[in-house]
Amino acid sequence: MLGEIDMATAGALGEHLDALTSAGVPQVVVDLRKVEFFDCSGLRVLCRAERRARELGGTLRLVSDRPRVHRLLRACDLLGRFPPLAELPPAPPASP
Repeated sequence: MLGEIDMATAGALGEHLDALTSAGVPQVVVDLRKVEFFDCSGLRVLCRAERRARELGGTLRLVSDRPRVHRLLRACDLLGRFPPLAELPPAPPASP
């Protein structure tokens, strides 16, 4: 992701995350390192996607090194639900 996640873009993000969390055991990583602005409408979308992933036995993780995102998560009491990773986790091994 890059740019802004706000009321104007949250719908498109939601559609993308809905597709990723609709089947299987979703293991979703959302990279927010290049996001300049992030508001509560984006948090709502992330919370819904994380719940969907969890219901299927999966996870949704955030990657962010931006203090602004960390402050927003802390202010909304979501830091425990979305402990941000500083960098992308290693890719899982390819299936044979």
